[in-house]
Amino acid sequence: MQLRDIEIFLTLADELHFGRTAERLRIAQASVSQSIAKQERSIGGRLFDRSSRTVRLTALGRQLREDLLPIPDALRRSLDRAALAARGGTAVLRVGMIGENAHDLLPFWESFRSRHPQWQLKVRRNPFIRPFDSLRQGDIDVLVAWLPIEEPDLSVGPVICTEPMVAMMAANHPLADDKHVSMEVFGDRGLFGPSESQPAYWENAYSPFTTPSGRTIERAHTVAKCEEVPTIVATSDAIDLTSAHAARYGARPDIAYLPITDSHLLRWGLVWRSDSETEPVRALAQVIRDLGRV
Repeated sequence: MQLRDIEIFLTLADELHFGRTAERLRIAQASVSQSIAKQERSIGGRLFDRSSRTVRLTALGRQLREDLLPIPDALRRSLDRAALAARGGTAVLRVGMIGENAHDLLPFWESFRSRHPQWQLKVRRNPFIRPFDSLRQGDIDVLVAWLPIEEPDLSVGPVICTEPMVAMMAANHPLADDKHVSMEVFGDRGLFGPSESQPAYWENAYSPFTTPSGRTIERAHTVAKCEEVPTIVATSDAIDLTSAHAARYGARPDIAYLPITDSHLLRWGLVWRSDSETEPVRALAQVIRDLGRV
């Protein structure tokens, strides 16, 4: 299978539409059909079930997609490393962040760059839905995520910061005039939850499933992105639980944040793939250990 055939297969597996695949790759639709037919003849089985209205991956196609997905990323990383080497560098450390507090962690970034000028450091946003996919697919090298993390293929490094949780609600919400609230209020009103299943222990560490007295906390709303929450909260009677740094960075006139008297502290730490522990990853972990958490 040629690299172009891999690209065509993966794009069609993503789009599930021959026309959109051809448009995205800027090739003729017939070229897409010919490439897939050639791959199916070579493999000896159908990769897609087609009808006049739908295109679906077969079980064989899904298996091939999982096996091929790392290839384009690996090629991009190889080219990135080659380009950096040509400029006299040796590596790029890509840090993903689920939280919004990259500025709070500026001392760590600056110390890493000062100690290791031969390496580049790039910090980017990481989604909280399927949070570990970016690590597992090689899109980032290390993730700043809330703890605990108990995934067997991931290693957990030092704690980088801790913070309290706060309640988030519309500025005109009946509770907004209170000085503080208890976690028990979420037993009455529920919380936001992810639109896709998360590791239960990990979701519970941020948004508990029960109040301190043992009452169930329902997931009253589901969201796919953190950015959806403020709009829903500001325009309804919904309330949510969020980290204290979100209150600082997300301050706006239509939302109120209240302290929670009996909430837990949220811990954030470094996480990376156990089989991809590089020298830059270890160096960033050492910077955090040396400077201490914020």
